[in-house]
Amino acid sequence: MAVEIGRWIVLFFGLFFIVVSGIMLLKPNTARATLRKAGSTAFINYAEITLRMIPAAGLILAAENSKFPDVFKIVGWFMILTSFILYFVPRKLHHQFSNQCADILLPIYFQLISPFTLLIGLLIIYSVY
Repeated sequence: MAVEIGRWIVLFFGLFFIVVSGIMLLKPNTARATLRKAGSTAFINYAEITLRMIPAAGLILAAENSKFPDVFKIVGWFMILTSFILYFVPRKLHHQFSNQCADILLPIYFQLISPFTLLIGLLIIYSVY
């Protein structure tokens, strides 16, 4: 049962990547504005950190029945570990970092990397089905 739940979580994680790739390609300014919001409020900061633990747990739960079990475990545990670390990083520092990244990542860059985001999403889905 836990494995099946993990597979569904990973499926939605892959679909999330696919949707995000479309936003990056068609609405790069929206993607950039969203990046700027990371850590902007306490709610956004802690919701973002907590929500990223869901696909991380899904990767770990689905790992044994995936095509790349070691990769799933490593990425899942890495996401959980970095999430816990981010809980202790000052929110303003997190927000400052996301703004610096948004300054560097011009809209054209979002469009250029969107195909890779699409491929990652497809690979995630392929890996569990």
